[in-house]
Amino acid sequence: MKTLDLRGYACPIPLLKTREALKEDRELTVIVDEPAARENITKFAKSQNLKTTVSQDGFEFTLHICG
Repeated sequence: MKTLDLRGYACPIPLLKTREALKEDRELTVIVDEPAARENITKFAKSQNLKTTVSQDGFEFTLHICG
């Protein structure tokens, strides 16, 4: 499973990088620190019929995406 550390990036960069990574691997972990990135990636994953679980540690979000 691939992990993307996208902390420090503002949208739309985290969403674009996640979308590209999902073309190669349908199971992915993404770490972001922007609530908008968390929401946008979660919505995108849902639109692709992928399941997403989100955990939060302080101001960081870890999203586990799988098909």
